[in-house]
Amino acid sequence: MKIVILGAGMMGRAIAYDLSRFSPVDDIIIGEKDNKTRISAKRFLQGTRVKTLALNAENPSEIKRVLQKGDVFISALPYIYNYRLATLAIQTKTHFIDLGGNNTIVENERRLFTKAKQNQVTIIPDSGLAPGLVSIITRDIVDHFDTVASVRLRVGGLPRHPKPPLNYQIVFSPYGLINEYIEDALILDHGKILAKKSMTEVETLRFPKPFGTMEAFLTSGGCSTLPYTYRHTIQYLDYKTIRYPGHCEKIRAILELGLAEEKKINSAGQMIAPRDVFASLLMKNIPTTGEDVVLLKVMSQGLKHGKKHSRDYLLIDSCDKKNNISAMMRTTGYPVAITAQMIANGVIKERGVFGPEEIIPPPEFFNELKKRDIKLSITDRSVPT
Repeated sequence: MKIVILGAGMMGRAIAYDLSRFSPVDDIIIGEKDNKTRISAKRFLQGTRVKTLALNAENPSEIKRVLQKGDVFISALPYIYNYRLATLAIQTKTHFIDLGGNNTIVENERRLFTKAKQNQVTIIPDSGLAPGLVSIITRDIVDHFDTVASVRLRVGGLPRHPKPPLNYQIVFSPYGLINEYIEDALILDHGKILAKKSMTEVETLRFPKPFGTMEAFLTSGGCSTLPYTYRHTIQYLDYKTIRYPGHCEKIRAILELGLAEEKKINSAGQMIAPRDVFASLLMKNIPTTGEDVVLLKVMSQGLKHGKKHSRDYLLIDSCDKKNNISAMMRTTGYPVAITAQMIANGVIKERGVFGPEEIIPPPEFFNELKKRDIKLSITDRSVPT
């Protein structure tokens, strides 16, 4: 059994590290085209069973050659590569998992269902934190209640010690972050799937000390396929990103200036895309290292045995300072590794293209999180009528 990971950045390293500890597979390979990143990953993974390899996502024949001897293929690259990589995985009859990040690309991947099933391949997009872990939590809610009235998903990756002006830390691709902020958010509202403007409907949430009051607002991508999967099962569902208070207002002002636009403009004789400038400025001026934390709160209500109940999920995960693994790497990369392990060991047997909520069993998944010291608490309460 061989697992191939493409992309040796933060998430790729976390996936490889986790697989080296928990997966019984014979070979784990992490591929990366950038020599500096590859050397850094090799140093990070020193002492593990992981092998590093020069591998270019822009070279289909190179990818296919490696995949022909692989069993599970994981994309830890930006979402723009995922559809092309999924088609290559089907051609080589290799199971495929990615981190998602773009609703349109995931929709295109789902159109590959018939081809994937014909080639006995399992494809699972959106397998990280949000979507990913929150998708599996939503499945658990649906399995728990007789009928589900509402599911409210709230997630944020944050610096443990925030610094102005944005009180934020770059914990994954800046392009993925910008995409979350500018694309419409999907809402499920009594059978209707609605598109709402991101960075709106700001609310406050309370967390245990030292966090206290935080803000949350609509962003894209977190719901992914959930509104479609549960269109006739959940009455209301939305997803919001958690940030320190005041973040939304500041970012919204930047976006209104046009700094997230992809269309190139003429600046001093140079044609540049404002989004590229914005991404570069984020990487230059916003911290990319330091202690981080992931906050997750999922609130749901429904009927159980004819009575109203609530079921809430809380996760507060901190960085692993000993092994230099951020909280975002843990809560995004480890779920991907768990999913790959479930395919490899036969827990996941279905073939085709699926969202995590359609194919991953929550009890087994939550048990794997516990093994990694990712503590997800679940609280059930009766709701007064």
